[in-house]
Amino acid sequence: MTDHSADRGADHKGGPASAGGVDWDARAATFDDEPDHGLRDPGVRDAWARRLRSWLPGAPGDILDLGCGTGSLSLLAAEQGHRVTGVDLSPAMVELARAKSAGRDAVFVVGDAAAPPVGQRRFDVVLVRHVLWALPDPGGALRHWRGLLRPGGRLVLVEGVWGTVTPVGVAAGRLCELLGPVAGSVRVERLSGDAALWGRAVDDERYAVVAQA
Repeated sequence: MTDHSADRGADHKGGPASAGGVDWDARAATFDDEPDHGLRDPGVRDAWARRLRSWLPGAPGDILDLGCGTGSLSLLAAEQGHRVTGVDLSPAMVELARAKSAGRDAVFVVGDAAAPPVGQRRFDVVLVRHVLWALPDPGGALRHWRGLLRPGGRLVLVEGVWGTVTPVGVAAGRLCELLGPVAGSVRVERLSGDAALWGRAVDDERYAVVAQA
């Protein structure tokens, strides 16, 4: 199998705009070409919409989407009636996210996913996809994100371990350990077997963790 670790790393925009030697502003124009980035295929889009609906509150809430990229998950959440704030360090990504969600209850700001510029605002859900694994202090980021939640809020973290030659990522067991000091309950949902989410069959570790504050 081809090593896709470089492609998976393209989801991380929590650090500098040129983190890892990649100019994320330059990548913005083609970022959505990956099936699970742009969600252009109706089947992939529907698969993510179903998962998101199961992870987010049933009633409209305030969602903070960190490392939001071009805003595909933000748009799905807004379409489901939620109020969304997206944060990404790449101005080009943020510009595309704003265009994608025009007319929806969604705002996007340029900022660091590890320490988002949201002031004293608090949220019902902090949603993070493919970002935590690449942060220099994931435990510190989780503690900070926990502080951004309202009582009863939840963290929704989509992560994995990608690639067969030089695998990168964070295993589900390790993430659960990191969540121990900050979460009241933790549920792991395996995603590798759902090919519709990725636009192809995958055999690496992909999962979501829903952690209640």
